[in-house]
Amino acid sequence: MKTIKFNLILAGLIIAAASCDSVLESRVSELERRMAKLENGGATASSSFNATPTANASAAAQPEVKPDGPLPEFSFASETFDFGTVSAGQVVEHTFTFTNTGEAPLIIQSASASCGCTVPSYSKDPVPVGGTGEIAVRFDSKGKKGNQAPTVTVTANTYPKVMKLRLKGSVNAAG
Repeated sequence: MKTIKFNLILAGLIIAAASCDSVLESRVSELERRMAKLENGGATASSSFNATPTANASAAAQPEVKPDGPLPEFSFASETFDFGTVSAGQVVEHTFTFTNTGEAPLIIQSASASCGCTVPSYSKDPVPVGGTGEIAVRFDSKGKKGNQAPTVTVTANTYPKVMKLRLKGSVNAAG
């Protein structure tokens, strides 16, 4: 069973690293859903994946537990941005703005993209309760064509710790 989980995780990471293609992105999402179901004994839930197989094995062994006490919480107007259709080579930039609607200061620990074509940057300072923060995302369409759906995985001191922001759109081949 552990070998199957490891192979599913490894396949998902390889697919995610290979391209920003929307078909591959949906495959990764499906693998994540299947892994979460396996980890939770058949119940569906969202899950987080770390970068290393050993970290994944220990994450599978110990599901995330909600910490006691007041917690911060992200509140986005939208967790998806549709950039429409762009020409290959164009750079798309979007800023996701959020409010901390929780009960404690919110601290973003990391933000990483599903591929090298997308670069996130984020508020480094703690966001107080009721305060706002930003996660800026830059998508470079150079060398891309067709439908694109890169994701940004954000890790913070929230529960659950991991959440995803998505860009989507289409890139016309350079003429």
